[in-house]
Amino acid sequence: MAKGTARQVALLRGINVGRNNRVGMAPLRAMMEKAGFEDVKTHLQSGNIVYSTSKSAAAAAKEIERGLADELGVRVAVLVRTRDDLASIVKADPLADVASDPALYLVTFLSAKPKTQPIKDLKEDDHAPDVFRHLGREIYVWFPKGVRNATLTYQFWEKLLGVTATARNWRTVTRLLELCDA
Repeated sequence: MAKGTARQVALLRGINVGRNNRVGMAPLRAMMEKAGFEDVKTHLQSGNIVYSTSKSAAAAAKEIERGLADELGVRVAVLVRTRDDLASIVKADPLADVASDPALYLVTFLSAKPKTQPIKDLKEDDHAPDVFRHLGREIYVWFPKGVRNATLTYQFWEKLLGVTATARNWRTVTRLLELCDA
Protein backbone atom coordinates (compact mmCIF):
# COMPACT_ATOMS: atom_id res chain seq x y z
CA MET A 1 0.00 0.00 0.00
CA ALA A 2 1.36 3.40 -0.97
CA LYS A 3 2.26 5.90 1.72
CA GLY A 4 -0.73 8.03 2.73
CA THR A 5 -3.30 5.52 1.58
CA ALA A 6 -5.69 3.59 3.76
CA ARG A 7 -8.02 0.64 3.31
CA GLN A 8 -11.70 1.46 2.98
CA VAL A 9 -14.89 -0.44 2.30
CA ALA A 10 -17.63 0.87 0.02
CA LEU A 11 -21.11 -0.52 0.62
CA LEU A 12 -23.32 -0.02 -2.41
CA ARG A 13 -26.99 0.14 -1.59
CA GLY A 14 -29.39 -1.90 -3.68
CA ILE A 15 -27.34 -3.36 -6.52
CA ASN A 16 -27.98 -6.77 -8.04
CA VAL A 17 -31.26 -7.19 -6.21
CA GLY A 18 -33.66 -8.89 -8.59
CA ARG A 19 -33.44 -7.33 -12.05
CA ASN A 20 -32.69 -3.81 -10.83
CA ASN A 21 -29.33 -2.04 -10.81
CA ARG A 22 -27.36 -4.92 -12.28
CA VAL A 23 -23.62 -4.41 -11.96
CA GLY A 24 -20.94 -6.92 -12.88
CA MET A 25 -18.03 -7.17 -10.48
CA ALA A 26 -15.34 -6.99 -13.20
CA PRO A 27 -16.70 -3.71 -14.65
CA LEU A 28 -17.10 -2.38 -11.10
CA ARG A 29 -13.47 -3.14 -10.26
CA ALA A 30 -12.36 -1.58 -13.58
CA MET A 31 -14.37 1.57 -12.85
CA MET A 32 -12.77 1.83 -9.40
CA GLU A 33 -9.25 1.37 -10.78
CA LYS A 34 -9.88 3.94 -13.52
CA ALA A 35 -10.89 6.41 -10.79
CA GLY A 36 -7.53 5.88 -9.07
CA PHE A 37 -8.51 3.44 -6.32
CA GLU A 38 -5.87 0.78 -5.65
CA ASP A 39 -5.87 -2.91 -4.69
CA VAL A 40 -9.59 -3.16 -5.47
CA LYS A 41 -11.41 -6.31 -4.37
CA THR A 42 -15.11 -7.09 -4.50
CA HIS A 43 -16.93 -9.46 -2.18
CA LEU A 44 -20.08 -11.26 -3.27
CA GLN A 45 -22.35 -9.74 -5.92
CA SER A 46 -24.16 -7.39 -3.55
CA GLY A 47 -21.98 -4.30 -3.66
CA ASN A 48 -19.06 -4.68 -1.29
CA ILE A 49 -15.77 -3.16 -2.42
CA VAL A 50 -12.50 -3.10 -0.51
CA TYR A 51 -9.80 -0.76 -1.81
CA SER A 52 -6.96 1.59 -0.88
CA THR A 53 -7.04 5.35 -1.33
CA SER A 54 -5.72 8.59 0.09
CA LYS A 55 -9.20 10.14 -0.25
CA SER A 56 -11.44 10.70 2.75
CA ALA A 57 -14.35 8.30 3.15
CA ALA A 58 -16.82 11.04 2.19
CA ALA A 59 -14.86 12.00 -0.95
CA ALA A 60 -14.50 8.34 -1.93
CA ALA A 61 -18.26 7.75 -1.55
CA LYS A 62 -19.08 10.71 -3.81
CA GLU A 63 -16.54 9.64 -6.42
CA ILE A 64 -17.82 6.05 -6.46
CA GLU A 65 -21.44 7.23 -6.77
CA ARG A 66 -20.43 9.47 -9.68
CA GLY A 67 -18.50 6.65 -11.36
CA LEU A 68 -21.38 4.22 -10.98
CA ALA A 69 -23.74 6.72 -12.62
CA ASP A 70 -21.39 7.94 -15.36
CA GLU A 71 -19.57 4.71 -16.23
CA LEU A 72 -22.07 1.97 -15.36
CA GLY A 73 -25.41 3.79 -15.61
CA VAL A 74 -26.47 2.93 -12.05
CA ARG A 75 -27.58 5.50 -9.48
CA VAL A 76 -27.25 4.12 -5.97
CA ALA A 77 -26.12 5.43 -2.62
CA VAL A 78 -22.64 4.46 -1.45
CA LEU A 79 -21.67 4.33 2.21
CA VAL A 80 -17.96 4.11 3.06
CA ARG A 81 -16.24 2.94 6.20
CA THR A 82 -12.52 2.86 6.84
CA ARG A 83 -10.77 -0.32 7.83
CA ASP A 84 -10.49 1.04 11.38
CA ASP A 85 -14.21 1.88 11.44
CA LEU A 86 -14.97 -1.70 10.43
CA ALA A 87 -12.59 -3.08 13.07
CA SER A 88 -14.39 -1.02 15.72
CA ILE A 89 -17.78 -2.24 14.49
CA VAL A 90 -16.66 -5.87 14.73
CA LYS A 91 -14.99 -5.36 18.11
CA ALA A 92 -18.11 -3.71 19.59
CA ASP A 93 -20.38 -6.67 18.70
CA PRO A 94 -23.11 -5.59 21.17
CA LEU A 95 -25.32 -8.59 20.47
CA ALA A 96 -22.65 -11.28 20.78
CA ASP A 97 -24.44 -12.73 23.80
CA VAL A 98 -27.63 -13.45 21.81
CA ALA A 99 -26.74 -13.60 18.10
CA SER A 100 -25.93 -17.23 17.34
CA ASP A 101 -26.25 -17.29 13.52
CA PRO A 102 -24.19 -14.78 11.49
CA ALA A 103 -26.70 -14.95 8.63
CA LEU A 104 -29.45 -13.60 10.92
CA TYR A 105 -27.30 -10.95 12.60
CA LEU A 106 -27.18 -7.75 10.55
CA VAL A 107 -25.35 -4.48 10.82
CA THR A 108 -27.26 -1.57 9.34
CA PHE A 109 -24.82 1.11 8.20
CA LEU A 110 -26.15 4.68 8.31
CA SER A 111 -24.98 7.59 6.18
CA ALA A 112 -24.77 9.85 9.24
CA LYS A 113 -24.96 9.61 12.98
CA PRO A 114 -28.70 9.87 13.69
CA LYS A 115 -30.56 11.77 16.36
CA THR A 116 -30.95 9.29 19.20
CA GLN A 117 -34.43 10.27 20.38
CA PRO A 118 -36.33 8.34 17.68
CA ILE A 119 -34.31 5.25 18.63
CA LYS A 120 -34.90 5.79 22.35
CA ASP A 121 -38.63 6.09 21.67
CA LEU A 122 -38.78 2.61 20.10
CA LYS A 123 -40.26 -0.11 22.25
CA GLU A 124 -38.24 -3.30 21.83
CA ASP A 125 -41.31 -5.38 22.71
CA ASP A 126 -43.02 -4.04 19.56
CA HIS A 127 -40.32 -5.77 17.49
CA ALA A 128 -39.77 -8.92 19.56
CA PRO A 129 -38.24 -11.39 19.16
CA ASP A 130 -35.89 -9.17 17.14
CA VAL A 131 -33.30 -7.27 19.17
CA PHE A 132 -31.37 -4.14 18.20
CA ARG A 133 -28.58 -1.94 19.53
CA HIS A 134 -27.49 1.44 18.23
CA LEU A 135 -23.83 2.51 18.33
CA GLY A 136 -22.67 5.57 16.40
CA ARG A 137 -23.51 5.23 12.69
CA GLU A 138 -24.51 1.57 12.95
CA ILE A 139 -27.49 -0.37 14.18
CA TYR A 140 -26.94 -4.02 15.03
CA VAL A 141 -30.02 -6.24 14.68
CA TRP A 142 -30.52 -9.90 15.63
CA PHE A 143 -33.38 -11.64 13.79
CA PRO A 144 -33.76 -15.02 15.58
CA LYS A 145 -36.80 -16.00 13.47
CA GLY A 146 -35.26 -14.85 10.18
CA VAL A 147 -35.19 -11.66 8.16
CA ARG A 148 -38.00 -12.47 5.74
CA ASN A 149 -40.81 -10.85 7.77
CA ALA A 150 -38.65 -8.55 9.86
CA THR A 151 -39.71 -4.98 10.57
CA LEU A 152 -36.31 -3.56 11.54
CA THR A 153 -35.06 -3.42 7.95
CA TYR A 154 -32.74 -0.79 6.53
CA GLN A 155 -35.84 0.83 4.99
CA PHE A 156 -37.40 1.10 8.47
CA TRP A 157 -34.30 2.84 9.82
CA GLU A 158 -34.12 5.20 6.83
CA LYS A 159 -37.70 6.31 7.34
CA LEU A 160 -37.37 6.63 11.12
CA LEU A 161 -34.02 8.42 11.14
CA GLY A 162 -34.01 10.35 7.86
CA VAL A 163 -30.68 8.89 6.71
CA THR A 164 -29.56 6.52 3.97
CA ALA A 165 -28.96 2.98 5.18
CA THR A 166 -27.76 -0.38 3.93
CA ALA A 167 -27.34 -3.64 5.81
CA ARG A 168 -24.90 -6.54 5.73
CA ASN A 169 -24.98 -9.76 7.67
CA TRP A 170 -22.33 -10.46 10.28
CA ARG A 171 -20.53 -12.99 8.09
CA THR A 172 -20.11 -10.35 5.37
CA VAL A 173 -19.02 -7.66 7.83
CA THR A 174 -16.31 -9.85 9.33
CA ARG A 175 -15.20 -11.04 5.87
CA LEU A 176 -14.84 -7.45 4.67
CA LEU A 177 -12.56 -6.73 7.62
CA GLU A 178 -10.50 -9.81 6.71
CA LEU A 179 -10.22 -8.54 3.13
CA CYS A 180 -9.03 -5.16 4.42
CA ASP A 181 -6.23 -6.93 6.27
CA ALA A 182 -5.31 -9.38 3.50
